[in-house]
Amino acid sequence: MDIDDLDDKDLLDVELKPTKTFTKDDLKTWVEKYRPTKLEDVVYQIEVISALKNIIESNAANLPNLLLYGPPGTGKTSTIIALSKQIFGSHYSSRVLELNASDDRGIQVVREKIRNFSQQIISNAANKSIPPIKIVILDECDSMTRDAQSALRRTMEKYSITTRFCLICNYASKIIDPIVSRCTVFRFKPLKSDLVKSTLLNVCQKEGFKISDEGLKTLINISEGDLRLSITLLQTASLIVNPDEEISNKLICEISGFIPNDEIEKFFNICRLKSYEKMVAKVDDITKMGYSGSQFLDQLQDWIVNADELLLSDRQKSIICEQIALNDKRLLDGGDEYLQMLEVGSTIITNI
Repeated sequence: MDIDDLDDKDLLDVELKPTKTFTKDDLKTWVEKYRPTKLEDVVYQIEVISALKNIIESNAANLPNLLLYGPPGTGKTSTIIALSKQIFGSHYSSRVLELNASDDRGIQVVREKIRNFSQQIISNAANKSIPPIKIVILDECDSMTRDAQSALRRTMEKYSITTRFCLICNYASKIIDPIVSRCTVFRFKPLKSDLVKSTLLNVCQKEGFKISDEGLKTLINISEGDLRLSITLLQTASLIVNPDEEISNKLICEISGFIPNDEIEKFFNICRLKSYEKMVAKVDDITKMGYSGSQFLDQLQDWIVNADELLLSDRQKSIICEQIALNDKRLLDGGDEYLQMLEVGSTIITNI
């Protein structure tokens, strides 16, 4: 029977069967699916992982308060979650409190959520192999107000016997000194390009996708050591292509907002012609393509810095880069993107 011959009542009786059975891993994003589950799986941060493993092997109860800082996507959150799971095992959910300080960053959160969790009594009667401590993981804590940090300092001091605090941030300079002095500080380094490359190729192989060499190179340049960002962009690209198609460099640029280097080079070559009208027309084209002014200035600066000395002298590079920095600051202050790009182009025209 053709579906067109069915009336509304018959259509309600039609049983729709799923075409695929979804597993638990299918419901995860690739970032979560490939997140390290053990300290040994965290790449590149050798000194940090070695120190934490020594603490666990000697006596996990002696775990100090930790401050992990460094660029995004380098494994800070993954490291402390893997550490906590290795210490507590199946008791992880009852012994660990995770908070994102960018959302919960007021003094009230410290007074209520964190203090209430720290006051809870620990019972080790069921499993004495687990250390009698709890862990508070506070992500993006450099977003906390100074009052909240001061309240947190007092809480860390008062419940130091039973509760350990792990603070995660991008900039340790935004954490008040009394908290820093109470923590063991570890710096996470940006991941090297070859490590990001090998990880991305491994993900592609497991997910059944192919990526071009140029696309992979662009993806690594965009991420700048942020493995989380590169995996997220890779998954986004995989949703657009068919499994038998190759993820191209053009597609990576499209989904990330990254401006192709050819466009940056064309803009510079037009400026070399010293034609203000053509430069304005090129800025119009870049704007109409929807590219960000901040992204344009960032990539233009990289291109200028790496330009051949026969093309630009060090003095010319410094003048142009100084102007780019000034216009980038104006963008942060709410300046018009179009005008900032025009001023940079005018500076290049008058100094080459």
